[in-house]
Formats: sequence, structure tokens, C-alpha cells
Amino acid sequence: MATYRLIETATVGSGGAASIAFTSIPQTYTDLMMVMSIRTNRASVADYAAVSFNSSTSSFSLRLLIGDGSTTSSNSYTTSPDSRIVGQAVGNSSTASVFSNGSLYIPNYASSNYKSYSFDATRENNTSGNEMSLGAGLWSDTAAITSIAITSWGSATLLQYSSASLYGISNT
Repeated sequence: MATYRLIETATVGSGGAASIAFTSIPQTYTDLMMVMSIRTNRASVADYAAVSFNSSTSSFSLRLLIGDGSTTSSNSYTTSPDSRIVGQAVGNSSTASVFSNGSLYIPNYASSNYKSYSFDATRENNTSGNEMSLGAGLWSDTAAITSIAITSWGSATLLQYSSASLYGISNT
């Protein structure tokens, strides 16, 4: 049976932040899971959360599925920042106090193989601009993941109360 252990929770304080980062990730688990709640100051309803592993923003590829209740789309990305999307982020034009929510799963993060990951997320606005996304990505690097940072895809600031919790998963 899998056991989830909280490694760390980070919450953006007053004034916002460029990223939410987890450093010095222990190499003692089999997999990682991150749960996120994000809002940015991008002057739009829509933004996305983007990931970097070990401060790297290159060697990412992504297959992204998006639906909004009436239309769907499917795209592949191999260039940053699109290839680093790991979910939705509510922009500052959205309904006040609404945050996106999502989860990121990274199996075998400490292995010497390329790192695959998957995510699901939703963005709500209480009027329009709602979306759900599912994605599968690959970081083509053999280094063990020792740090993870979440930023705005649109280079915006993460607003106060945006948060993420990182869990280590083991089979014991």
C-alpha cells in the first residue's frame, strides 16, 4: 500500500512571489505528488502554472488536453514555456478570491532515467473562462529531481495565498 508523507507546504505571502519552490527534496521516496492552488496578477482570466526541475527550463515536452464545457483541444509542445505547463492558474481578471486547483504526479523522480509526469487541473471564474486540463509531460534529463519550482506561464506574479504542498510517496 502506498504511503503519502507531506514533505513541505509553501504559501505565498503578502506582496506575491515569482515562484513557489521546493528545494532539497529527499531522495527516499519512489514518487512525488504536488497539490496546487494558484492565482496570478496576469491581466486576464487565464494563466497557467509552469514547472522547472532542478532550475532547468529546457528539455521538456508536453501533450495537453483542455476542455471548457463546450469545446476541447489537444496540443503538443516542445518549447518553453508551453512545454512546462502543469496546470491552470487563475488570472487577476477572474472572480475575486477564486484560485485554480491541480495536482502534479512524478513517478520515479530519483531514477537515472528521463522523468515523466502527469497532471490535472481546473480554472474557475464563476462566469466564463472556466477550463479543465489534463497533461502528460517528459523532462528529458537523467538527473534525479532535487528541486521543483512553480511559476506563472505568463511571467506574472503568484498572488498572496497561492499555495502548493509536496508529498513523497513510498510503498512502505
